[in-house]
Amino acid sequence: MRLKHRIAVVTGAGQGIGRGIAETFASEGADIVINDLEADSRTAEVKKVVESKGVRCQVIAGDVAKRADVENLFDQTWKLLGPADILVNNAGIETIVPFTELTDAQWEAVTNTNLKSGWMCAQSFCKRLIAEQRKGAIVNIGSIQAARVLPGRTHYAPSKLAIEALTRNISAEVGPQGIRVNCIHPGLIDTPMIQWVLQSPDILPQVIAQISLGRAGLPCEIGAAAAFLASDEAAYITGQSLYVDGGWVGK
Repeated sequence: MRLKHRIAVVTGAGQGIGRGIAETFASEGADIVINDLEADSRTAEVKKVVESKGVRCQVIAGDVAKRADVENLFDQTWKLLGPADILVNNAGIETIVPFTELTDAQWEAVTNTNLKSGWMCAQSFCKRLIAEQRKGAIVNIGSIQAARVLPGRTHYAPSKLAIEALTRNISAEVGPQGIRVNCIHPGLIDTPMIQWVLQSPDILPQVIAQISLGRAGLPCEIGAAAAFLASDEAAYITGQSLYVDGGWVGK
């Protein structure tokens, strides 16, 4: 198991890609901290699945777009499970709004959750590791929209493309301390966020036609890529962005 004896914090792990990553990491032997806005039936279900794999798990609720909640997330992780080795910045939201109708509040809600949270979580995580002279790995979750233009996402797409720059710059500063930072850009993944696409007889065929493998991906497939980047197998990989999109960008 590639992540045995590691402790991983996964934000936005109550469903979708975050859940897929948490469950995959658990299968690889990691103890898991499930973060989401609320501790509810979704996080309870993920915790049950994770613990069934024989690892420890804690649910620590909080809004990672807020500094106080970020600090509490890592304070509680260290207290309940021990020093974390891996951070997955997965928390994110998407809304579709025409450019000329986009409001300040809509812009801030998306960019705060998708980008600011990643910066704050990475900073808090790295400060702790550096103070303790520990090595670690960060995996940031971006989006296919870092490379593909889709209408109504003039707030969402920049927040995801910016994660690439965030990844590169953080990796350059913390690499000497033994902390690696990489990014995954998922394509069309079967999650609650894109069910409206998967269930549309008009939209889905148009999207699938652009994907070389001809299908949507699964959360566990993002989990597999994240597990590799978080493991010692990727010990010489940092500052990189990987598209896990079935060949959508390349087609």
